[in-house]
Amino acid sequence: MDRLEQQLRFLAEIDKLKNVLRRGLVTDTLRPENSAEHSWHLAMMALMLGDHVAAPQLDLLHVVKLVLIHDLVEIDAGDTFCYDVEGNATKAAREQLAADRIFRLLPDDQAYELRALWDEFEAELTGEAKLAQALDRLQALLQNLNTGCMAWRKHGVTKAQVLDRNQKIGDALPGIWKEMRRKIDQAEEQGSFK
Repeated sequence: MDRLEQQLRFLAEIDKLKNVLRRGLVTDTLRPENSAEHSWHLAMMALMLGDHVAAPQLDLLHVVKLVLIHDLVEIDAGDTFCYDVEGNATKAAREQLAADRIFRLLPDDQAYELRALWDEFEAELTGEAKLAQALDRLQALLQNLNTGCMAWRKHGVTKAQVLDRNQKIGDALPGIWKEMRRKIDQAEEQGSFK
């Protein structure tokens, strides 16, 4: 198979990310968000919120690449709700197998590059990966807040769970985290948590 065929096969495969439904709801329509929409939204957040980053020397284009790549494994592994203890126990193994298969569809150089990006996001050792992880959490947090906390209510999520999960936002985006803490407190006052 030549390079172009491999690239086209990969692009056809990742189109399947549009079929992976998440627990979060799209603002206004309240339908489940799919993972492709989630990744696009994260990429836009990376571009829009760069002036709020605690470490302004970060490469935002690299962050965009990380957030666009990070959920491709869900094509095989499915989306795991962040508050699902049982699902998260097997998530890493399922996603490793998916990464092995999906990135191998590409020519070797691109397979290596995209797999390295996915591994970087998962390891969360670089400043860019830490920001990408913080944006991943911020996107879901904003989505819940903007939909009346419906997903949290439906799944019995507690305020403590939300605070614990989203603390990473404060390291990468301290000003935004301060505002999110205020909004989480408001959500609690409105009875949004278990």
